[in-house]
Amino acid sequence: MTENPKEKVVIIGSGPAGWTAAIYAARANLSPLVFPGRAVSKDLVPGGQLMLTTDVENYPGYPNAVTGPEMMQDLFNQAMRFGTRVVTDDGIKTADDLPGGLFSMFQNVASVDLSKRPFHVTGDNGYAVDAEAVIIATGAKANWLGLENEQRLAQSGGGVSACAVCDGALPMFRDKPLAVIGGGDSAVEEATYLTKFASKVYLVHRRDELRASKIMADRAKNDPKIEILWNKTVLDMLGDDVITAMRLKDTQTGEESDVEVGGLFVAIGHTPITGFLDGQLETDETGYVILKDPYRSTTSVEGVFAAGDVADHVYRQAITAAGMGCKAAIDAERWLADQGTH
Repeated sequence: MTENPKEKVVIIGSGPAGWTAAIYAARANLSPLVFPGRAVSKDLVPGGQLMLTTDVENYPGYPNAVTGPEMMQDLFNQAMRFGTRVVTDDGIKTADDLPGGLFSMFQNVASVDLSKRPFHVTGDNGYAVDAEAVIIATGAKANWLGLENEQRLAQSGGGVSACAVCDGALPMFRDKPLAVIGGGDSAVEEATYLTKFASKVYLVHRRDELRASKIMADRAKNDPKIEILWNKTVLDMLGDDVITAMRLKDTQTGEESDVEVGGLFVAIGHTPITGFLDGQLETDETGYVILKDPYRSTTSVEGVFAAGDVADHVYRQAITAAGMGCKAAIDAERWLADQGTH
């Protein structure tokens, strides 16, 4: 029986957390191996959620803004420069082997076995490897409404987003009526945040009472810039290149109406990408990986570390994910040294 290749560190995921972990691990001579995800996947895609954003203005080091895909290409190039390796459909590749850069045919992870060390990681195209340490950096995907125009306008930078804190301050949204879809604390937080820039903010909720905590709900109800549209669902988003209006349906009367908006933010939650773990790591009730020590990256399985949005349902920012990736790589390096394998 052929033995699997043995690796010191395998990183699963390739957003800001994954590539930052790779940068630190590579500079520590751990020669990390990354399963970046697959471009056609509905879950883990190379570059993570930033591949769906346009201008990023709040990441340090980019004073003139940068698009999400450009920034992720930069992080990828930096990680590869120091000797990071990636799993593709054509085998293990280094920087010199990837003319397609971040848009190469990478492999996703199909399954992991964390029951014993070395851990066992299997890609979706069959490549299997054993790892002394594993860093989970698979992130969380935004929940969308599932409308055709929603994805078209989100991916083209047409004014539809799943993160007001990330995108709301962009010039394209300033002094325009904006909409937030949702009724929980996150939706109210995003609506409140947008009042700094918008002429008006519509908070669209399908029920007659918000799911948000009382203090958050009262904040929305009492904000003169926020108008709550009760008992409404979004049927469509109108506009060719940029959203111009949202088509709503009243859940009680069935009446349809169009409301002009210059931007729309979907705030109906996120789903952490942890299904491939098959319950082998301790998670909370919504699937986010629980960190054994909130100041570190350790998980319920010794030798397995987590970084980024897969373990963070509070901040969900590129900069916090990158910081967690740094911590995960340093934790993994020190743990390997204690085990006598580095």
